[in-house]
Amino acid sequence: MSTSTVPGTPTRRGSRMIHGVGTELGGFKKFLIRGNMVDLAVGIVIGAAFTGVVQALVKDLITPMIGIFGGVPDMSSWVIPLAGQRLLIGDVINALLSFVLIAAVVYFFVVMPVNRLIDRYRSEPKPAPTKECPECLSSIPQDARRCRECGAQLAPPSAEVAAAMRQVAAPSGAELANQAAQVLSERLAGKS
Repeated sequence: MSTSTVPGTPTRRGSRMIHGVGTELGGFKKFLIRGNMVDLAVGIVIGAAFTGVVQALVKDLITPMIGIFGGVPDMSSWVIPLAGQRLLIGDVINALLSFVLIAAVVYFFVVMPVNRLIDRYRSEPKPAPTKECPECLSSIPQDARRCRECGAQLAPPSAEVAAAMRQVAAPSGAELANQAAQVLSERLAGKS
């Protein structure tokens, strides 16, 4: 399996594939070290630790308190027998309570403060200043020279626009030559 571009020097196809891997791994290293990836990893670790704390709080404090008021010594061990099987309702209640507590903490201590900060530093777009067209009374931008509704001229055109209009409206060289030839021929004929 050797192919060679120079006679007498064997090369392997696989070496070309391995050679390009280093540059791809360099990009992967940059991706791993990038700030967002590190922040995500820290968030996952802290979230897992927080989940453990909340689950212990629910299992060891909240469900026993519910059990005291409900007449069951331990709410988490509540089981309903059904057709020879045991439905662990207490574990489901523990999981639901853990979910509600975690969602409440995330909402009240992460989402709401971040939304307040974003609202505080968000710049509101300023409306463009407008004026009224004297012809049709529509609202147009302050710097407009013509009304977009009725086409009325509100201000003289800029110097660049006026020069472009003169250039477009000016007669071409051929038209001037034809007019001059006509005038000359009329004068020679004695008509003028």
